[in-house]
Amino acid sequence: MKSFREFVSEGTYPTWTRATIVALALRVRSLSQQIENETDVQKQNKLIAKQNNLISYISGLGIGISSTDKQLMSRMRSMRNTK
Repeated sequence: MKSFREFVSEGTYPTWTRATIVALALRVRSLSQQIENETDVQKQNKLIAKQNNLISYISGLGIGISSTDKQLMSRMRSMRNTK
């Protein structure tokens, strides 16, 4: 696993993707804490659904970055702007 400093110093990824991944990772972490602290099962399930949505977005960015598909990257970027 890369440290934050190594991740930021890499120049192969656009700045918006790095910032988006960091923000999403922080949100996923926050949701994990909320899930652990929540006693109501229905609220836990809703939080887990939100967390899964964020994780799927992170996966999509990973696939988009590893491929050379410009259309996929522009679609992921537009999804970021709508959230």
